Amino acid sequence: MLLETARPPAAPPRTLTAVQAERVRRIRRTGAYLLLVIATAVFVLPFLWMVTTSLKSDAENLAFPPEFLPSSFHFENYARGWSGSLPFTTFLLNSVLITALSMLGNLISCVLPAYAFARLRARAASVMFALLLATMMIPREITLVPKYVMFAGLGWVDTYLPLVVPEFFGVALYIFLLRQFFTTIPQELIDAARIDGASELRILWRVMLPLSKPALASIMLFSFVGNWNQYLESVIYLRTTDRFTIPLGLAMFSGQYATQYNQMMAVALITLMPILMLFFIAQKTFIRGVTLTGISGR
Repeated sequence: MLLETARPPAAPPRTLTAVQAERVRRIRRTGAYLLLVIATAVFVLPFLWMVTTSLKSDAENLAFPPEFLPSSFHFENYARGWSGSLPFTTFLLNSVLITALSMLGNLISCVLPAYAFARLRARAASVMFALLLATMMIPREITLVPKYVMFAGLGWVDTYLPLVVPEFFGVALYIFLLRQFFTTIPQELIDAARIDGASELRILWRVMLPLSKPALASIMLFSFVGNWNQYLESVIYLRTTDRFTIPLGLAMFSGQYATQYNQMMAVALITLMPILMLFFIAQKTFIRGVTLTGISGR
């Protein structure tokens, strides 16, 4: 009978000491900060290039290889670009008008269907909501020609109507975000309002909207940025210079023989200020709205 050799007992699993665990946490934290710094530099570098280019002279804009910092700061580029041969004050007023009307249209047309999808019960509601989401997969470029034929037949070319009127018929993404936020509001509040005799519109106005400020701020910020930077449809429908918007005015800096990049960047920075100011003012509300719209899984 063979004697079985005794096996040595298995060694206990090695555990990290407190010092080693703290070292690992520091290494991970340092790596995460390093990645954040690199990502921040990637996003900030184009903006810094705009700032430095707006302060260069005409000769430095054409220098090769290009230099990042100008030899001297030319702040007069901002006045030359804004008050030059192009009426940027008119372009600014046009952009403000179109953006304000479009934001109003998005707010009116998206709140009502979002509330209906979130709180009202109807046959085939899930099917209609699925069809609404399916429209988000249709590229905007596909609808450009049919829309142009329709608006040209209505005589709306070279007016602001093709840029403003469609915003009063809802945007699928905004309806989806608002609907997701509305589902996070307790049903008890709505039931209590109905017991008190409030109509659905009164519930929406008195209960839902005051509690939905973060989501509404997110929608308004998305709408503002999208309409403020609108170029494709503006260049299709607007023909008269006095009706041009800021993006069309910036495109006019490109000349036949030379482009005044310093003045273009100066005006671009001026028109970028409203977006930056709006984001920094509503930053906390915007982030909270974007976060809460993804909480509900209904």
